[in-house]
Amino acid sequence: MAKDILHMTYENSLTFAQDLDRDDPLRHFRNKFHIPQLNDKDVIYFTGNSLGLQPKNTRVYIEEELEGWATLGVDGHFHSQKRPWFYYHKFSKEALAKIVGAKPSEVVSMNNLTVNLHLMMVSFYRPTSSRFKIMIEAGAFPSDQYAVESQIKFHGYNYEDALIEISPREGEYHLRTEDILSKIEENKDSLALVLFGGVQYYTGQLFDIGSITAAGHWAGAIVGFDLAHAAGNVPLNLHNDQVDFAAWCSYKYLNSGPGGVSGIFVHEKHGDAELPRFAGWWGHNESERFKMKKGFIPMSGADGWQLSNVNILSSAAHLAALEIYDEAGMEALRQKSIRLTGFMEYLLNGFNLGDDVLKIITPTDPAARGCQLSLLVSKNGKAIFEHLTRSGVVADWREPDVIRVAPVPLYNTFEDVYNFCEILKKVIF
Repeated sequence: MAKDILHMTYENSLTFAQDLDRDDPLRHFRNKFHIPQLNDKDVIYFTGNSLGLQPKNTRVYIEEELEGWATLGVDGHFHSQKRPWFYYHKFSKEALAKIVGAKPSEVVSMNNLTVNLHLMMVSFYRPTSSRFKIMIEAGAFPSDQYAVESQIKFHGYNYEDALIEISPREGEYHLRTEDILSKIEENKDSLALVLFGGVQYYTGQLFDIGSITAAGHWAGAIVGFDLAHAAGNVPLNLHNDQVDFAAWCSYKYLNSGPGGVSGIFVHEKHGDAELPRFAGWWGHNESERFKMKKGFIPMSGADGWQLSNVNILSSAAHLAALEIYDEAGMEALRQKSIRLTGFMEYLLNGFNLGDDVLKIITPTDPAARGCQLSLLVSKNGKAIFEHLTRSGVVADWREPDVIRVAPVPLYNTFEDVYNFCEILKKVIF
């Protein structure tokens, strides 16, 4: 990352924010999205970490498939002019591979996130009497917590005995990489699976995926990641980092619609391995799929983990959003993200309120976070959040006292950041 991006000098003025927007090479991407309004004005939308905005081309993509269904019926599977439904899972591979740092054969779009986490653990959590423990970060998103709990119990192990949770040090809010690696080493003889979020949903911490994966492998464990808050937010390099598997959703930073289709990564070293899996007909050898023969023969790579035929309408929305990502490019988005989040951090630090009133609990190092800042508000937090909402700021409240704000580089502006901080300043003071 360019040094001037990481160490940019900011100014606290509307003019400065507007100058940054004028010089922003990605500024035209905002016009590709529908921005919600309040009182005939665009809201300041800082919840792309929960649900991304709708791209304007989404309607076009979905209506094309609706038209194909209306005019072709079942023949749309093979004769739809633009995107035959039989091959639909292939159309997102190139874009997804770029976003998560993988080979196209290692990724596939399918199902929903928690379903995919379970499918991955069926194959990659293979406990034995001596090696049966799963390590996660304390306070992981419930998708991870509940899936892990049920997998442990399904295999007949005691949840408390088999689960290892890593918490930050006393008085700290995010995990130190050295503490994670030390915990892995401490449990090297009993550890079966390390499963972390790529970005911690509550604090916004970006974990060191490469180091965690290397340590887990050294300990003899499988290493996987839930990338719900990382995919489309931060640069990823899953293939070179030797991650075993990953799963993510597409409705946050990937802007593919509420409940949108998920995706998985399976490293090529496992792509053709004889692993246990819950099989489905869409993962069966494509050339023989419609012969309806007994005996499951998985497709090569991540495709072999598919279960059912593709949800075409949801996947059409996904393709519409990926088209925008492909045009913008992750490197350019990351550069703007660092500037946007850095500008917000600069303005918030300028409040000089003290940690007992407002504290940013997201790492200060730009390399250890994405576009989210989590604000610990010690006094009247919920009232402040509700005032922000009434003022046209769409943020996210997390009990008991945190406001999460995510300035997304595809559609948020530096003026958005400045105006948000001005609104927050008025309500706090």
